[in-house]
Amino acid sequence: MADIFITIAGADFRYGSDFLEKGMTVKLIKEPDNQYDKEAIKVELKPFGTIGYVANSVKTVIGDCYSAGRLYDKIGDKAKAEICFITPRGVIARVKDADEKGKKKGK
Repeated sequence: MADIFITIAGADFRYGSDFLEKGMTVKLIKEPDNQYDKEAIKVELKPFGTIGYVANSVKTVIGDCYSAGRLYDKIGDKAKAEICFITPRGVIARVKDADEKGKKKGK
């Protein structure tokens, strides 16, 4: 899988992003029963739980990052991402450990 970058949105509504650091790994979990967005992908970090969502709007996606809609069919029900940049507009992470079928690399 070529590098795919995402924007993590909504952190300011929960815990903020001050505790996030470059290199941290977060869990991406599809949320198909989300009443607001059928392509919602929540972002979790232990011990906090949900810290935000993969951005899915032209207003929240930064640059060439994938939206949740573009990412949805490229991962399984769960994937991981590594935080790369923390900006005033949002957090950018690189999706890792999932191929196009949602299986771990090398398997």
